[in-house]
Amino acid sequence: MTAPTAAPTNGVPEAQRIAHVLLPADQRPAAAGPLSGSLTFGWRALLKLKHIPTQLFDVTIFPIIMTVMFTFIFGGAMGSVVSGTGETGGDAVSEYVQFFIPGIFVQTLIMITMYTGITLNKDISKGIFDRFRSLPIWRPAQLVGALLGDQVRYALAGTIILCVGFVVGFRPEGGLPGVLTAFALLLVFSFCLSWVWTMISLLMPTEEAVMGVSMTIIFPLTFASNIFVPTATMPDWLQGVVEANPVSVLVTAIRELMVGTYDVASIALVGICCAVLVAVFAPISMSLYNRKS
Repeated sequence: MTAPTAAPTNGVPEAQRIAHVLLPADQRPAAAGPLSGSLTFGWRALLKLKHIPTQLFDVTIFPIIMTVMFTFIFGGAMGSVVSGTGETGGDAVSEYVQFFIPGIFVQTLIMITMYTGITLNKDISKGIFDRFRSLPIWRPAQLVGALLGDQVRYALAGTIILCVGFVVGFRPEGGLPGVLTAFALLLVFSFCLSWVWTMISLLMPTEEAVMGVSMTIIFPLTFASNIFVPTATMPDWLQGVVEANPVSVLVTAIRELMVGTYDVASIALVGICCAVLVAVFAPISMSLYNRKS
């Protein structure tokens, strides 16, 4: 058999050019669109969890440790600060649980998002993303898919936090609708925040460097916020900084939703934070990704 004559590439990827030569027009597979490509790479991220289940350690054990530790070790002391009565003991812990669980709910998922960057850096260092870039698919699908796949990890961690919270006495006044709305809002914010770690994973040469930079950013974001204590208990010069922290904005909205208050202004403010994160860090990540060698 005579091999088909090579056609001019004209910028068409080699795999697509060969398919056009060998297959009739009615038998050629349709090119993957943005949605299908992103979902495919999201499924790839889930398959990695299936084959390496130890990656779920941070989303299963870490939430339980954080919730139990802060509830029973620091709950009495912090509960007296939250209530303003100065009393400690069981009542203070019970009151603090209602304040604390929405905050630790946010902190846990936000801290887990930085593992997205570590995973991406590992893939890039192995060279597999060089192969992905040669495929005739929507270029951002590799990054968007990886972030979508991690939503399952976030959902699992959030579910564990809420279950442990219910065990230690958390009773949201907003009921199931308020909790589910808060959960959805937090997942959206986590997806948008993940673009920050994506950018860092493309800038740093190793996983250790990604971890170090991410921790340096995540600790001020979470601890200089209203997760653990009300902003009013902080020094005056610090209150403005804490209130402007996007994490504090998110925690406030989550707490309001869980008590049944649907404040459009708070939810819109979280939406603005999400839009800014994506508008700033997604284009930078894609530019770095296209130039990555």
